Amino acid sequence: MFGPQVPTVPVTEIADETYLLDVRENDEWAAGHAPNAHHLPMMELPARLAEVPTDREVAVVCRSGGRSAQVVAYLMNNGWEQVRNADGGMRQWAAVGRPVVDANGQPGQVI
Repeated sequence: MFGPQVPTVPVTEIADETYLLDVRENDEWAAGHAPNAHHLPMMELPARLAEVPTDREVAVVCRSGGRSAQVVAYLMNNGWEQVRNADGGMRQWAAVGRPVVDANGQPGQVI
């Protein structure tokens, strides 16, 4: 869909020290997200670009991988080199048993 220019990473291979950037909307985030993720809705990215680190590995995640692939392409076009799309998104993250918490830190769900 987005071509070979968008590198991906299986959710099972995202290390704890990787900066996990969740680009979903506020309601999606509140319902369930990875405990150590950083929330930055896709549409806010251009105005908040400085919040995304350039000196470490960044994995971008959305619900299924479409929005995050667009964000990865955008970041790459703006100079990021260590950025990859989380393959399968939060749906895959939850499916393989990785933790998902809601806005209150309780067990969450991917919507």
